[in-house]
Amino acid sequence: MDLSAINPVLLIASLMVAATPLLLAAIGELVAERSGVLNLGVEGMMITGAVTGFAIAVETGSPLLGFVGAAAGGAALSFLFVILTQFALANQVASGLALTLFGLGLSALAGQRYVGIKPPPTPDLDIPILSDLPVVGPILFGHDPVLYFGIFLVAGVWALLKFTRAGLILRAVGENHDAAHALGYKVVRIRALAILFGGACAGLGGAYISLVRVPQWTEGMTAGVGWIALALVVFASWKPWRVLLGAYLFGGITVLQLNLQAAGVAIPVEYLAMSPYLITILVLVILSADKSRAPASLGRIFHASQ
Repeated sequence: MDLSAINPVLLIASLMVAATPLLLAAIGELVAERSGVLNLGVEGMMITGAVTGFAIAVETGSPLLGFVGAAAGGAALSFLFVILTQFALANQVASGLALTLFGLGLSALAGQRYVGIKPPPTPDLDIPILSDLPVVGPILFGHDPVLYFGIFLVAGVWALLKFTRAGLILRAVGENHDAAHALGYKVVRIRALAILFGGACAGLGGAYISLVRVPQWTEGMTAGVGWIALALVVFASWKPWRVLLGAYLFGGITVLQLNLQAAGVAIPVEYLAMSPYLITILVLVILSADKSRAPASLGRIFHASQ
């Protein structure tokens, strides 16, 4: 066992990369749930975004187009959820599970010809002077643009929900859709936009896995990240900054257990592999001890004639 082989600077930089797919998926799901919609199809939207982004990036040679295509792919799959739950008034839980199964099967079929292919590299931002700073430079200023976009997205969602009229309306729809409808707000339209936003974010998160974190395509490569994102939203009490904290916690534990395995720590690898999920859930349960409640209309079907 050689713990000196673990570089703390690289460890912190790596945890930011590992946390980004979860952060993107969770912040999108948070917006959907604050509007009163429970979408369990995050895993399916992520894997669809992963294969869509990978295929487009390989065919065009542009990672940027890959990420744009991934967002569109995730949003397209979430549009099916919109049709099922907002127009056909189907059960949200059953529809979300069906969406996940459909996304997993569709991605496996579409990704067959891309197995073993390397995508074009996603360039890191090179910020003059700042990128060359010792310790701080590699940690904060040596990453790809999508990582920073995820952080800014959290800040934007927080500001939207807290300070803007649009955020107030979104929260009102999530708390009492009948009252919001009585005031003249288009509940179905608002929820549809929130669902599409969540799908686009999940697609981006999936593409980040296939284009940056792992840079390759493998069937089922999201490996449950979408389910962790769902749990993260709940245990973070539907608060954007807690989602950020939880995502970085999960990323840190994931990277740490990989480094401990490489250092030869005398702990069975199965226990190390379980540790990110167990520790993250434990800490997020503690964080949610303030008893913040879910949006009152979460998961409830809205019908304008009621």
